[in-house]
Amino acid sequence: MKPVVLMVGADKGGVGKTTVSRTVLDYLRAKNTPVRAFDAEHPRGTLQRFHPDITEVVDVTTAADQMKMIDTLSTSEIKVSLIDIRAGLLAETLDTLTEVGFFDLVNEGEFNFGLMHVVGSSVASLDEIAEVLPFMKGQHYFIVKNFINDTSFFEWNPAIYKNYFKGTNTAVEVTIPKLNEMAYEQVELAGVPFTDYIANKHTNGQPANNSLVLRGYVRTWLRHICDEYDRVGLLDRLTDRQAAAA
Repeated sequence: MKPVVLMVGADKGGVGKTTVSRTVLDYLRAKNTPVRAFDAEHPRGTLQRFHPDITEVVDVTTAADQMKMIDTLSTSEIKVSLIDIRAGLLAETLDTLTEVGFFDLVNEGEFNFGLMHVVGSSVASLDEIAEVLPFMKGQHYFIVKNFINDTSFFEWNPAIYKNYFKGTNTAVEVTIPKLNEMAYEQVELAGVPFTDYIANKHTNGQPANNSLVLRGYVRTWLRHICDEYDRVGLLDRLTDRQAAAA
């Protein structure tokens, strides 16, 4: 398996990108796929709070931390690296990866790359698609519609929807359903991965006293998301299993 970078990001804030990163980490763990994560919410970190054992907080704007992520791809025993990009830094980070020649190495087959682009329902968020598309030629590009509320992502207006999603015929749409608000709040307070909350565990692995009802909401929600990742072949795409099967 060649090293693979999976970036989760959005330039617009408030679209739930770190929540998506957390579901991906739970999904990969369920698939017995070791992963290391980089949290670009420097300096305090957000992803690291839930997955401290595998996550390092980095400043993606500095060469030193860029080296921590990219220079170690070939030497690390863990072949999957997830980078949770801070809001406002997606386009800048893609520019930087281009400048340092990372995408040249991807195109030469040394690394695999995927982007989970978390979009919101605002025009500003959808405008990001046009900015990101030039970087995604030949790459694994997932447009993630995260239903953090009851938004419709412009599907009520086919003309607008078609306009913003045109030119993305190689992109894969991923839908993240809405989680019950109280259940989401309790997982946030617990500060544990979704799977640990479902398993009724504290951060130290000791038994917790989480609500059976709220655990059920989280379990069903996460199951739907894992089914969605299976549907789009997330792991197979990133690890070239589809190519091997072909």
